[in-house]
Amino acid sequence: MYIAIMGYGVVGSGVAEVLAKNHESIVKRSSQPELELKYILDLRDFPGDVNEKLVIKDFNTILNDDSVKIVVETMGGVHPAFEFVSSCLKAGKSVVSSNKELVATNGYELLKLAQENNVNFLFEASVGGGIPILRPISQCLAANKIDEIAGILNGTTNFILTKMINDKMSFADALKLAQENGYAEKDPTADIEGIDACRKICILASLCFGKHVYAKYVYTEGITKIALEDVEYIRSWGGVIKLIGRAKWLSDTKISAMVTPAVIANGSQLAGVNDVFNAILIRGNAIGDVVFYGRGAGKLPTASAVVADVIDCAKHTGRKKIFGWEDSCDNYVVDYLDMDTALYVRAEAENKAEAKKAIQSVFEGAKFLKRDNAPENELAFTTGVASERELRTRLDTLHCIKPLSVIRITDY
Repeated sequence: MYIAIMGYGVVGSGVAEVLAKNHESIVKRSSQPELELKYILDLRDFPGDVNEKLVIKDFNTILNDDSVKIVVETMGGVHPAFEFVSSCLKAGKSVVSSNKELVATNGYELLKLAQENNVNFLFEASVGGGIPILRPISQCLAANKIDEIAGILNGTTNFILTKMINDKMSFADALKLAQENGYAEKDPTADIEGIDACRKICILASLCFGKHVYAKYVYTEGITKIALEDVEYIRSWGGVIKLIGRAKWLSDTKISAMVTPAVIANGSQLAGVNDVFNAILIRGNAIGDVVFYGRGAGKLPTASAVVADVIDCAKHTGRKKIFGWEDSCDNYVVDYLDMDTALYVRAEAENKAEAKKAIQSVFEGAKFLKRDNAPENELAFTTGVASERELRTRLDTLHCIKPLSVIRITDY
């Protein structure tokens, strides 16, 4: 059986490396007499590379070769990846992808094409890199009704926040360090604005709850507004700030989903996840909380997950693996403002004593926080739990303060 790789970047080259390094055991586990890499599609040349002779530039070479049964897509982006993957599925070729943007955008459509053509579209590496998560959800946790999923889904932002928490480094300095270490791109927007984490929670929620979750309906907020002052106040509260992607089942026709900075208590399993590590918490009605932890990216960890899907496709040749979800309607994801939460608020006040009285009258049970060397006109407090819409409305009535930072408090 022949395999082709589309995209010979970090992940694609890692896939080729793993296929070669562990060839004997991979073939044995695939239930095939042989698995051989035949083509690598890329616009670039790779002189001196061990796979130089396999590199082609015309996609149609792969599409029209009936001996190629499994295609690995590691190109990234939606176009032309969507067109290439669609064509492969229609031609009766199974496809394995690590492309989170493609799956989050077109997952339902591609899964439907795979179903119609009795092939497979698998994408374990699209969410947790080397962390096994999609297969455990669909198989190991199949006896559960999954009520909620939440996770630290982006290593770059977690590295930045770790430096802010542990080393009291400013956001700008932590971002610069992440770029110097190769954890953040030159343009880090997709990471620091929560876009990458949004794509991942969309995929996870789609699989957990059975209907496609489109990113345009998921409220997304990054970490660019988090300041060291917030880190210090939350430290005194007994917690840390993390960028959390989360989704919750509400009914068969409604879920909530969002990506935002969140306050997490130190006792949480997610609080101690530091640096570039990721963690995904699944809350099932039979098993309770289960956490999957590991490196969410990296050449060989991600390639490992891709090749595991290749093996799965090889074992399911000529038959469709039961895996996927349905489409959804426009109002499937509820307005995030209608969800219950508690809030942490940092603000300025001209008259701190009067402001505290006003806050306590508007937010019954509000708790005030402290930090060292706070300016005289600064205060921070936490609210009780109510719908975010109600809490924001109450906050707007406090004309005696100027909110500088508002962060949701979780119960994970």
